[in-house]
Amino acid sequence: MSYPSQHFSRRKLSPLRLLGLVSALALATLSNTALSNTDLSNTTLATSNEPQDWTAIENAAQGQAVYWNAWGGDSNVNAYIGWVGAQLKSAYDINLVHVKLDDTAAAVSRVVAEKAAGNDEQGAIDLIWINGENFAAMKKNDLLFGPMAERLPNFSLTSPDTHTEMTTDFTVATEGYESPWGKAQLTFYYDADRVDSPPRSMAELLDWAKQHPGRFTYPLVPDFLGSTFLKQALIALTDDPDVLARPASEADVDAVLAPLWDYLDQLHPYLWRKGRHFPASGPKLKSLMGDGEVWLAYTFNPAEPAAAVSSYQLPPSTRSYVLDGGTIGNVHFVAIPFNASHKAGAMVTANFLLSPEAQAYKQRLDVWGDPTVLDLAVLSEPQKQALTPTDDQPARLPTQALSQTLPEPHPSWMEAAEAGWLKHYGQR
Repeated sequence: MSYPSQHFSRRKLSPLRLLGLVSALALATLSNTALSNTDLSNTTLATSNEPQDWTAIENAAQGQAVYWNAWGGDSNVNAYIGWVGAQLKSAYDINLVHVKLDDTAAAVSRVVAEKAAGNDEQGAIDLIWINGENFAAMKKNDLLFGPMAERLPNFSLTSPDTHTEMTTDFTVATEGYESPWGKAQLTFYYDADRVDSPPRSMAELLDWAKQHPGRFTYPLVPDFLGSTFLKQALIALTDDPDVLARPASEADVDAVLAPLWDYLDQLHPYLWRKGRHFPASGPKLKSLMGDGEVWLAYTFNPAEPAAAVSSYQLPPSTRSYVLDGGTIGNVHFVAIPFNASHKAGAMVTANFLLSPEAQAYKQRLDVWGDPTVLDLAVLSEPQKQALTPTDDQPARLPTQALSQTLPEPHPSWMEAAEAGWLKHYGQR
């Protein structure tokens, strides 16, 4: 997809970070009494924490309008969500409404405001495409409905007991308050007609940039893809990567981040436009590759380079790879606000997103190319075949090449790195 920076631009682009926003508003205006996240009094569902009869949930979902707040900046993703809506309409008479967002913080802010106003049952948002930073803030402030993931019949197809990434988001245990629906991993791509040997580590990237000035860059922080570059570099440069799994408040932040600023100080003069300007997003970075202005780029969707070649956005000579030792990867999730008006419909939607049919369609290069979260070992042979790429697109990274996935740092480290980047480079 033009998606890593796309879908993950669902983060926040405003200077005010969501974590502070939610915490401040919640502490200032919300009751200290936690809302029972299993209250389904506005539906026909029972209120027990135990998984409910799925047929009853499907029956309750019939005819509901589900308002899904999701990033809307990529035409392929938007078309896929439209396809999902058509399937839900046909099977359940659910009317899926894609509320297109530039910034997920807007949706979360609305949930905060509704809770502050005492709106505990008739929320305007039924489903949110959410990332770890937003999830951690919403979960901490009792803004989510659940546990609900274990109630979804298709959730078991992810083999969550053995694939712990399905139940952990940016080091935070999901505890059933969000459901997975896709994967992402930082993937580099280059023009093989211009680059014989691409850099295989962050140290080699610095050397490569010095030898090829102006031929690499990264998106402007705090765009998600730009921030991900900071995290990848930080992991490589930190003597004790385990410190990044804990809250930044437990460490000497300045000392941990110092090697990152030293690295970027050396790198920036050799970037596109000498590091004085940065592309605004992942799609802009991809455009620079397509135009031949840069020769090396990266994405958070392993299938994006191949999909872009197929759609003539990148040259046929494009190839992709991951750094030696692995790159940051994670799972993306959907969550249901505590006061969603149509919880049953939202659950049916989340379950359909986990169906082999929906996962296989999403993975197609001509649709989106987003990797599946399903465990192929538990699927039937026809389902496995549908989820096994058959094209010979040389820009597509083999599945086995994605086996080395580095965990995301604690969300607070993204906050710290972004704030430091803006302080060091934001005014240039």
